[in-house]
Amino acid sequence: MIGAMIGAIIGDIAGSRFEFNNHRSKEFDLLTDSCSVTDDSIMTLAVARAILEASKAMPSGTDGFYAALSELTVKYLREIGRRYPRCGFGGRFYRWIFSDNPQPYNSFGNGAAMRISPAGFIAKTEREAIRLSHTITAVTHNHAEGIKGAEATTVAIMMARRGALKSEIRQRIARDYYPLEFTIDEIRPTYRYHASCQETVPQAIEAFLESDSFEDAIRTAISLGGDSDTLAAITGSIAEAYYGVPADLKEAALGYLDDELRAIYDEWERFCRMGGSA
Repeated sequence: MIGAMIGAIIGDIAGSRFEFNNHRSKEFDLLTDSCSVTDDSIMTLAVARAILEASKAMPSGTDGFYAALSELTVKYLREIGRRYPRCGFGGRFYRWIFSDNPQPYNSFGNGAAMRISPAGFIAKTEREAIRLSHTITAVTHNHAEGIKGAEATTVAIMMARRGALKSEIRQRIARDYYPLEFTIDEIRPTYRYHASCQETVPQAIEAFLESDSFEDAIRTAISLGGDSDTLAAITGSIAEAYYGVPADLKEAALGYLDDELRAIYDEWERFCRMGGSA
């Protein structure tokens, strides 16, 4: 199926009002005037911009493409990020954005996974998806757990795009990434805010695996509490690949983007529809 990255954006927006005021139930209005775009969406769009520009500069899949992608990821995470300094960045990433000499800082924060969905939607093979994920992630989150969190998310998206059964996705994630030896209902009462991949990504994947629709996946992720917008962004990215996204939800979410962000989204969607051709 043709996807884009709207699932992550919807999850981010829906979860934004609950990040510091958790709502441990699936019953709530999904998109309201209290919701907003946060760093999850903005950095996802920055990654999309980097892939778009790298594809214009070099043939996709070549070593030159990946070298350009690494440089352009740094460029657009910083360039776009600087225009939205109050969108919710973590302290270390904020300092990286405004640094004169931005270098990877060995992070295993969940920012690695929240922004990675464009890689999962544009890759033509799993090998390509993993290399895209590593290249994009390593510019900041070069800790092994940061690399793993982004890769697990990308692989789940890729499998969902290809029509894998949930049981197959669960088996692959459990074998290669995280055990998933819990249910959302079991951990909801005691789950708290975590910013690491290892305490966010498996929970987000489990929320998708337990869902029965795109919207239910978003609601399940948010109901867990914790870092609600990032959890729902990660869950939403996989759920989009598996279920698709209702047209009304897509249009409602796009209304939260300003002109600059909407322009990136529209170009990315065209790029995806053309099979990743710049």
